[in-house]
Amino acid sequence: MNNEVLQEAVFHHGELETASISVGCSIITSALGLKEFEVVYDQRYAEKQRCKVVDIEYDMAEKPVVARAYLEPIRLIIGQHDVGQV
Repeated sequence: MNNEVLQEAVFHHGELETASISVGCSIITSALGLKEFEVVYDQRYAEKQRCKVVDIEYDMAEKPVVARAYLEPIRLIIGQHDVGQV
């Protein structure tokens, strides 16, 4: 394999009510890992990771309006990020 992407997955970090955020601000979350081929939070070492907000989407067709923040993508390499059976 030549570092090519095998699969892309959108990971839903959760929902919260907070003050407005903007593109370029940083979000701190738990580290991500793979459990088999599913993206999960890696709770083994209580590590945190910082991600930048790259896009914000407002869905005005929904009531109330739904806002979604998209974080910069990260690459997980099979075998190096396997959290196994926790």
